[in-house]
Amino acid sequence: MFNFITSRIGLKVSLKVNCIILIVMSVGTYFLISQQSQSLEQELLNRGKIQSIVGAKMIGQIIEEAIDNGVLTVKDAFDTNYEIIGDFDPPKYHTKYDFYLDKAILGLEDEFLQDSSIVFAVAVDKNGYLPTHNTRFQKPITGDREKDKIGNRTKRVFNDPVGLKAARNTTKGFLQVYHRDTGEVMWDVSSPIYVKGKHWGGFRIGLSLEAISAAQKKLMKTMVSIMGGILLLSLVLTFLTVNSSLAPLNTLTLIATDLANGENLEREISITRNDEIGRLQETLERLRMSMMIIFKRRQ
Repeated sequence: MFNFITSRIGLKVSLKVNCIILIVMSVGTYFLISQQSQSLEQELLNRGKIQSIVGAKMIGQIIEEAIDNGVLTVKDAFDTNYEIIGDFDPPKYHTKYDFYLDKAILGLEDEFLQDSSIVFAVAVDKNGYLPTHNTRFQKPITGDREKDKIGNRTKRVFNDPVGLKAARNTTKGFLQVYHRDTGEVMWDVSSPIYVKGKHWGGFRIGLSLEAISAAQKKLMKTMVSIMGGILLLSLVLTFLTVNSSLAPLNTLTLIATDLANGENLEREISITRNDEIGRLQETLERLRMSMMIIFKRRQ
């Protein structure tokens, strides 16, 4: 195989050219993948920020409407005297506004889950209390602590550092990296909820990093496949082009061999080009003429 490659100048030139192309394309592909990956992350983040802002605004309006309609008082809406319910680990609580929010916001929160990159979309009060979780995380209690920690996460106080910052945050679209107690790592994007001008809590959007990772892997696979196809096509076309350009050398090699053997001295070598090959043709023609003269003198 090595001798096959080294004995063919066209193949050697094609391989060298395509090695350079491979390096350039690899750098370009890496740059494009990096740029597109950043774009995907930014798109996901922007979407999460918008959804958290919209969610916070809607939850605030729902609570204010309940107050305006006499369903809740302002004091009820800001109730922080959490009553423990049942014997759960982690503990579950109840407040004076749960009866209303359980009916009023569950459907709204679930709508956000239509976006496959969203793991959860919930409203929490300023202490991290989560009165109503998405249906996805309000499965029936099984009694198995580990299963319930994942399947039933409603009516809990999420007062971990990320949870408290999200609940007390006053910046729209506040981003944090959230290490969930289920072992998942995600982005937590929160926006403040205001009720009657007072800070009630925050609306939290949990964005799956697995979704962005899967999109990045798909992008990388696509880009590598495309670049690999281009490189293969380039190799074939370069080889054919170089071989075509060097074809006259094969003829000239045969002519030079005949001259070296003193054969076919009477055959004129035509000069058909005005480049290096043409100059080689001219040189061989002059050599043939010289050899003809020498051969005639010897006769």
